[in-house]
Amino acid sequence: MASNIKIASSPVKAQLSNKNNVRKIKKEFILEGLGCANCAAKIEQKVNELEGINSANVNFLTKTLTLEIKEITGIEELIKVVTNIVTSIESHVKVKEKVIEKSLRKEILLEGLCCGNCAAKIERESNTIDGVKSALVDFISTKLIIEIEDSSKQNAIIDNIKGLVKRIEPDVKVVVIDDKNNSLKNKEEEAEEENNKSEIIRFAIGALIFGVATAMKFPSVIELVLYLISYVLIGGEVVLGALRNIRRGQVFDENFLMSIATIGAFAIGEYPEGVAVMLFYQIGEMFQDMAVNRSRKSISALMDIRPDFANLKINDEIKNVDPEEVKIGDVIIVKPGEKVPLDGKVIEGNSMVDTAALTGESVPRKVGVGDSILSGVINKNGLLTIEVEKEFGDSTVAKILDLVQNASSKKAPTENFITKFARYYTPAVVFAALALAAIPPLVIDGATFSEWVYRALAFLVVSCPCALVVSIPLGFFGGIGGASKNGILVKGGNYLEALNDVEMVVFDKTGTLTKGIFKVTEIKPENNISEDELVACAAYAENYSNHPIATSILRAYGSEIIRDKIKDYEEISGHGVKVILDGKEVLAGNYKLMNKENIAYKQVETIGTVVHVAIDKKYAGYIVISDEVKEDSVKAIKALKDIGVKKTVMLTGDNKTVGTKIAKELGLDEVHAELLPDQKVERLEALFKEKSPKGKIVFVGDGINDAPVLARADIGIAMGGVGSDAAIEAADVVIMTDEPSKIASAIKIAKKTRSIVMQNIVFALGVKVIILVLVAFGLGTMWEAVFGDVGVALLAVLNAMRAMKVENM
Repeated sequence: MASNIKIASSPVKAQLSNKNNVRKIKKEFILEGLGCANCAAKIEQKVNELEGINSANVNFLTKTLTLEIKEITGIEELIKVVTNIVTSIESHVKVKEKVIEKSLRKEILLEGLCCGNCAAKIERESNTIDGVKSALVDFISTKLIIEIEDSSKQNAIIDNIKGLVKRIEPDVKVVVIDDKNNSLKNKEEEAEEENNKSEIIRFAIGALIFGVATAMKFPSVIELVLYLISYVLIGGEVVLGALRNIRRGQVFDENFLMSIATIGAFAIGEYPEGVAVMLFYQIGEMFQDMAVNRSRKSISALMDIRPDFANLKINDEIKNVDPEEVKIGDVIIVKPGEKVPLDGKVIEGNSMVDTAALTGESVPRKVGVGDSILSGVINKNGLLTIEVEKEFGDSTVAKILDLVQNASSKKAPTENFITKFARYYTPAVVFAALALAAIPPLVIDGATFSEWVYRALAFLVVSCPCALVVSIPLGFFGGIGGASKNGILVKGGNYLEALNDVEMVVFDKTGTLTKGIFKVTEIKPENNISEDELVACAAYAENYSNHPIATSILRAYGSEIIRDKIKDYEEISGHGVKVILDGKEVLAGNYKLMNKENIAYKQVETIGTVVHVAIDKKYAGYIVISDEVKEDSVKAIKALKDIGVKKTVMLTGDNKTVGTKIAKELGLDEVHAELLPDQKVERLEALFKEKSPKGKIVFVGDGINDAPVLARADIGIAMGGVGSDAAIEAADVVIMTDEPSKIASAIKIAKKTRSIVMQNIVFALGVKVIILVLVAFGLGTMWEAVFGDVGVALLAVLNAMRAMKVENM
């Protein structure tokens, strides 16, 4: 009932919160060996009581203590006090300051990167550079993300990366991204448009000369010259690229394959086919690049929630500034039609806001004075004055942008398989082509080298795996973008793919299946104590807790708490609390607390949560607190059953009567009540023994209180995650509304995405195999081979775009 203790307010905290102009220092510490969620809550509560601490937060999942310290003298002494608090609660825990080196993680923009196969090569070779801890190419955003072990080596490492990119893709520009690169994309798009125009003009002239040479009769020498001119105009860049790459040791790429195939066609006298294949290959590549770029922009548009500016109010003036320049405590103005740039509290005005960008909900929500408001929502009609509560880097919109933009860096198993497959597929087909050109003429009577060389050349054309390497990650990223549009944040393609194999969904109760809005529905005093006295004692006992039950009792009390009256506060995990109030011992908790203290109590059968109260070891009565089931919960469980989830389970710390009633009402298969946090993990472990080897278990909770179970489950889903830093950190998937039915939607999106990805794999490989067989038997030509390369790639990319559409999910 009071398992996560945190002081709501204190004179020190009130004083600090009113001084927004006071500079604060942020420090992070790793709590090595922290294994108790309850102890983590105690540490957080005790540290928050210290004078000079503006805020303290313990993230149990990452074992991190984050302190916001008022800039005062004696910070070292304050940290020593904090360390003593930690070791007094958990003696074996070691406190180590976390040193964050931002320079260790670098993002490099690869302008003009369009070849998925080349992207895989860049990633593979970057990982072999000395000093690089990890390297990953995000093909969708054309970024290379590297983690450097020693920051002093970063310049040398970046130079090495520039060299290898130049070797693999000479036309790609390498730009190291920093905070001042905001206009890079616009410049890249302008350069891209100019480049496309010049390419189209060159191709048009080459195609015109090719058309003249084909349509009219010329002497053979002039005809050859015209074909050569058109070939150089259309495919000169490809041949030069192949030569450069061969000199650098990069043989098996598209440029080499197309050059060998088309030059080979010239060598055996097939001039028109040599030019035509190169022409249609180039046109196909251009359309493929356009399709990929358009899909990138479409996916980015789904998540375009970054505000462009903030209207900062300085005295009586309004200044248009970058959101990153605004500090905590500053006042901003948001006009009708504008995006709210930062998280804050409305201090003046009323309006309707559109939250669709964050939650996927189309119904506007009303906000007024005193309401919290999140960055990324759109102000519909009124003028709002907002006091900023978080800097841009910590705001909801920044966290969501970072989460979604980096989602494609966590590759799904299918993506990793295709990347490995591509490494072996192309060389295998090339050697098969050599065998096809050399062996049949030697062993088959009447076979000519020119005929079998032609077949081998067609083999080469179809051997590039770009259709797979480009479309597969694009499909997963499209699915992630579509889920985001539907109010579901998926942290990576690996989690999206894992959602396909969900066999069990395990729910927390409070705040997940129920609203988490508790109300006191019954007050039953005993032994000549009035209702007011009973509620007052319970309120004073629960004052230091931020649990919804405690909040409901405080709300029912309705009067100011005089904290000087409270002494020796003690939380008894899984039982309740004990305090000294005006010299009297007050106990407030469940029946386990009464049993532990040997107090005779009244046994109550009710659907609500019962808080028993005792004063000086004498039973004083009980209070019943009730929670409401969400309207969406019944629909959620039915939807999960409909899509094939085998078992739904509820784990709750509430009593058996409440748990059983709610489970029956919702149609859950199983319920386990009266569980402590560690017992929830034990129950989850038991469920793992029931599932199939490939099956996945999802745990759905409402944030950091469920961190141990979220971490243990195959997939952790946080409910109501918008604005909750803890939930966003702890979970693999974040449902940005309080609707559990979105879990079924997430699984449907995952299934649709995998279906599209499998369609692309089967289609691309199927068409290539068919064409390879037809060519080998002399039934196919280079024309079919060109379709098997660029045509298939283009169709696969267009098919991958469907993953973004989430209608009727």
